[in-house]
Amino acid sequence: MSRYGEKIARMRSGVDTRRDFILADAKDADMAGGISAMGARRDGLPGYRARADYLEDIKAVVRQDIVDIMLVSASNLEKLLDEGVFSGSNIQPAIRANDTSDLWRGRNASYSIQHSIPFRSASLARAQAGLGLYSMTFNGDAEHDVRTLEHFKIFREEALECGFSYFLEVFNPNEGRIAREDAGFFVNDMIARGLAGLRREERPAFLKVAFNGQDALSELCAYDPKMVVGIMGGSSGTTRDCFELLAQAQRCGARAALFGRKIVDAEDSLLLVQAMRLVTDGELSPLEATHFYHDGLARRLGGALYRSEVDLQITDPVLQ
Repeated sequence: MSRYGEKIARMRSGVDTRRDFILADAKDADMAGGISAMGARRDGLPGYRARADYLEDIKAVVRQDIVDIMLVSASNLEKLLDEGVFSGSNIQPAIRANDTSDLWRGRNASYSIQHSIPFRSASLARAQAGLGLYSMTFNGDAEHDVRTLEHFKIFREEALECGFSYFLEVFNPNEGRIAREDAGFFVNDMIARGLAGLRREERPAFLKVAFNGQDALSELCAYDPKMVVGIMGGSSGTTRDCFELLAQAQRCGARAALFGRKIVDAEDSLLLVQAMRLVTDGELSPLEATHFYHDGLARRLGGALYRSEVDLQITDPVLQ
């Protein structure tokens, strides 16, 4: 059993501790932004990294063996499995099981602000992992939200047939019908409403939502303690923002976190992941973890620090 499997089993039994907090590296960005999602080149030249560089980053995180889930596209998982990357690993591989249109980040396009159209590239019958991420976006538009739920039902039935487990990502509204300050509570209601008609075998292993402030997240976590709630990492922000997000979410009752851009954009992604785990284990405060990260960078770069003072600040308004 993977480390994730052991942790989620303890959570379901009600015997988990803070050290069972699930960390996932979301390396599925190729299904959202394509080439532009690979992260900036590390050699100082303009442009983006190639797929091979992205895969090397994934392999490094797997070797480090700190995260519990590695989320990737089906095509990249096939490549990684061919190379034996997960052989003997405690990390659970997972695929992005759908790629709704609001995820698409093609350069010079505006998909992210258009209503979400359900779409799936990956085949569950051919999936090479038993776990995947399914995402939905509600906007308070009856016609579109019903369509979203209808596709979710089709997915669930197919997942049951294939013995496929999933975790559910619910994004904030992206069309402007719901005020930003109301988004968290709207999402809470739509999650509770949408899962109410599901039997245990149909329900997600855990949830993934945006951090919309402590009140909204605390409400969702308290609603049903049997449901494991996780948060998504959001935009890059400062390093302090990253650790503060983890700490605040954990205080609210969150037991999982999936980070993508924050890890990809980090000067040292492995060092960042190490510091993230120290925060969730309660060994470092967010401020201490930021200093830990800066000290590690200084050792690697021979004393040169990048944005160290600004990086100590909490800049995300939802965390302030």
